[in-house]
Amino acid sequence: MTNVAVAAVTFDRHEELGLLLKGLAQQSVPVTSVALVDSGTRPAADVVAAADGTINYLRSEANLGGAGGFAYAILAALASGADWIWLMDDDGHPEDARCLEVLLAAAGEHGLDIVSPLVVATEDPNRLSFNFRINGLLTNDRTRLEPLGYLPDMLHFFNGALIRREVFHTVGLPDLKFFIRGDEVDFLAKVKKAGLKYGTVATTAVRHPASWAEMKPIFRGFITPVIPEGDFKRYCYFRNRGYLTRRYRNLRWFAADIIGFPYYFLSVRDGVGLVRWARAYSAGFRGRGFGAPEELMKSTAR
Repeated sequence: MTNVAVAAVTFDRHEELGLLLKGLAQQSVPVTSVALVDSGTRPAADVVAAADGTINYLRSEANLGGAGGFAYAILAALASGADWIWLMDDDGHPEDARCLEVLLAAAGEHGLDIVSPLVVATEDPNRLSFNFRINGLLTNDRTRLEPLGYLPDMLHFFNGALIRREVFHTVGLPDLKFFIRGDEVDFLAKVKKAGLKYGTVATTAVRHPASWAEMKPIFRGFITPVIPEGDFKRYCYFRNRGYLTRRYRNLRWFAADIIGFPYYFLSVRDGVGLVRWARAYSAGFRGRGFGAPEELMKSTAR
């Protein structure tokens, strides 16, 4: 029997966490255990106590962010002896009871190291939470992808990703210095460099809040800057984007960024936002300013 351990993170989302734990307990292929890292200001021990299944509740008094939380949870899941690690954020959950069964079947059929479901919007499951580029065009229309069945070399980390244990020995854990935003991009870049095989199964899904409001298309959608809500999330995203652009020497990202972000902030007449973007982006580009800036940690939601 395949041994699957869930690595999950939570931060003050008790109701959503309850839905996740319920969805995991109802899977047609049983989850062996759940390693749950809780960095929240309101411990979720009561939610865990009311849930079914074997849950390793890991309370962290330090806010590790999504990156550090996943690293901690993955280590605990690996230590349980699992063959596969299924990554879950607390505000997402499997859409139905066969999600894990379908993912494992696809991994076996296609010889995958990593397999993901579609990530569909909680508020509208007919649309994807994050866009896919199909034949050069961006889409979040679920009905366009489901008939394809399997999408090779495509996925969105980390929501619902099922990862063979050996992957972490090859590429390591999510890098905690990112704190939030960007650790998934870095992890995927390492996966690609290692030549691992991955893809998305379009016939099953996890539900997760959409990121549509953050997308700010300009030049008729040719460039789409991402502008998170709140100064804290913006700082982390802009810093990490600058760092990743330089680390992976991605000239396409760099060109889009130095045009797209200034254009957006100038078009909405947000001079303060432009200055903050420039400071955060340049800090990341120079490899500085990592972690969680205390002065901005008024809200540390992932």
